[in-house]
Amino acid sequence: MSQQVEESEPEPSPELSPGRRHTGLERWCGGGGGGGRLPAAGAQAKEKPPPPSSLPLPLAVRRALASLNKEASRRSEEGSRQGRQRKSKRVVAVDSSKAKTSSEALKICIQQLKWKEFPTGRRLLCDIYWHGVSFHDGEVSRSGQVNKFPGMMEMVRKINFSRAVRTMQELFPDEYKFYPRSWILPEEYQNFADQVRVSKENDSSWKPTFIVKPDGGSQGDGIYLIKDSNDVRMLANLHSKPAVVQEYISKPLLIDKLKFDIRLYVLLKSLYPLEIYIAKDGLSRFCTEPYQEPSSKNFHRVFMHLTNYSLNVHSGNFIHSDNVNTGSKRTFSSILAKLSVRGYDVKKVWSDIITLVIRAIIALVPELKVYHQTYIPPGKPGPTCFQILGFDILLMKNMKPVLLEVNANPSMRIEHEQEVSPGVFEYVSSPVDEEIKVAIIRDTLRLVDPALKKNNHNQSHPTEYSAEHAREEIIEAEAQGMADPLSGTEQNWSPLCLKQVYPKYTRQFSYLLIVERIALLFIRFLGIKGTMKLGPTGFRTFIRTCKLSSTNLSMASVDILYIDIARRWNIIRGERGESGMCLQAFMEAIFHLAQRRYKSPPLREQVEALVNFCEYQLEALDEKHFLYGRATTDQRSGFAMHQPERPRSVTACSPAASFNPKRRANLGCRFCRNSHQCCSVIGLNDVRPQRVKLTQILHPSVMWYFM
Repeated sequence: MSQQVEESEPEPSPELSPGRRHTGLERWCGGGGGGGRLPAAGAQAKEKPPPPSSLPLPLAVRRALASLNKEASRRSEEGSRQGRQRKSKRVVAVDSSKAKTSSEALKICIQQLKWKEFPTGRRLLCDIYWHGVSFHDGEVSRSGQVNKFPGMMEMVRKINFSRAVRTMQELFPDEYKFYPRSWILPEEYQNFADQVRVSKENDSSWKPTFIVKPDGGSQGDGIYLIKDSNDVRMLANLHSKPAVVQEYISKPLLIDKLKFDIRLYVLLKSLYPLEIYIAKDGLSRFCTEPYQEPSSKNFHRVFMHLTNYSLNVHSGNFIHSDNVNTGSKRTFSSILAKLSVRGYDVKKVWSDIITLVIRAIIALVPELKVYHQTYIPPGKPGPTCFQILGFDILLMKNMKPVLLEVNANPSMRIEHEQEVSPGVFEYVSSPVDEEIKVAIIRDTLRLVDPALKKNNHNQSHPTEYSAEHAREEIIEAEAQGMADPLSGTEQNWSPLCLKQVYPKYTRQFSYLLIVERIALLFIRFLGIKGTMKLGPTGFRTFIRTCKLSSTNLSMASVDILYIDIARRWNIIRGERGESGMCLQAFMEAIFHLAQRRYKSPPLREQVEALVNFCEYQLEALDEKHFLYGRATTDQRSGFAMHQPERPRSVTACSPAASFNPKRRANLGCRFCRNSHQCCSVIGLNDVRPQRVKLTQILHPSVMWYFM
């Protein structure tokens, strides 16, 4: 019966069952019988053999073809998706409504990059906001990027910058010789007069010249030379116009018998972390009268002594030239070419200039970080910042560079005023300015491209080196004109005219960051976000937390110290009646505490020892809070096991005393000179085993210091 049912219901052929798989036996026998049976002989005789072209392919071949088709389909879909992304890619929007004098050069750069400019502003958010004067030009967006840092305009004023450099000169006198000796008027007038008098008594042949620069002056306005501290003009303006008086560089390097200076453009790309770029070329601005050493007969001849373009452009001898090698304004590279022909070591000049720039910016960073946390508090939405600075540098006869000043708003104008007929002036293009300034603005925009920044942020790297290496690779790829989907442009660009010098040369300058570390201590204890002054409660908290009070320094003495220093600095800064301790006052307090705690000179080692000790106490406190606040029971018991066996006594500690940067023989405990007796900080007789225990307690970032 079953045989009859099977014959009366013929099985579907393979051609009519697309979901059914052929077996190898069925393929080569041409049958489709169920269960893999061979067809009857009669049925096989009636059926015609299929043509060779319709024979099914082997399974391995069909799988290979399917894999190729799938790969081709995937590539096609990926290509179409990338095409749609290129077509729908959002163009970078730049708000240039506050650009002012740099608007023409900025417009050219935006067109070259194929970005979108909004010269009258935009209701929607832009990617980049280009301000002409300061961070506070107009309303600051909570997102995007701004080409100014908060506080930069204030920090590069003559008096503030001189104070910042002087602080570094107290700690590193040899490293900061590139800035002329300066006195701040009127507060330091008596000190200035006394030093001049004593120097003349010791050397009767010394005939100095000084240059007076008003604090708020620009473009050479109000600058004059003096020979004596009793100069009538200076005394007349002593209390009405704060100024800086500096030693005048009387023996500068001359080209064609003319004095000149260098305007070098520096990009501060980031503050967290610190990133500095230097333009590979700049401008050389010449005086328009042959130079003579200053005397009472030529003091008034500003076209001989002052190199400011805004002054010399009004001289009848000023030469506007379309050639970068001639005229009253030339490229710095043309000057270097001449010096190279004369046999000067041009590479050494560049090396000294790079060193000067990095050290100068390191002097500015501490105050800038205080301003930054005030206007852009951490953890809150806010823009990221970058800024182009103008460094005015003078070369002396011995080819040593001297820093004259730093400009927060260097002129980016690419045209100059020309008299076309008597009394009629018009602006015409300046080829020298356009060649230098357009390249600097364009490459600055390339470096802060939001797409490039987003890609770098999204990439994950196992080590710090690989992260920095990858970032350099991306920038170099863009500079060489490689196809970079992040740049938003398909043009083949020339190499960047900006060279990264920091963090590239971090190792050579990391020891100079001691003042920045003091600023971070200051910021930590400010307490209220948005303030720039440390109150008495914050200062007392700092002393207690860092365990700086002792029998020799009571809290009453701490209060007196705070009141004395804070009040004096408020008077110096013209903030009478205001309370609080500014960063400069806090640094003076740190210097005082370091000298009181550690008797051995020099000041740098004393301050570094105190800062090391404070950072150690804070790291230990943070780790303790972490372990007791969020750690497991096992971690807490492990931490308690490593606690000192007796109370700590920190009066005789010297944190940096045994610090050995060259990794030579072990000098004993990191905190005291004696490696045999009880460590005054750790509180145990066995110093070395305790140091191992400390590494289990402290945060990994500070373990290297104790091992």
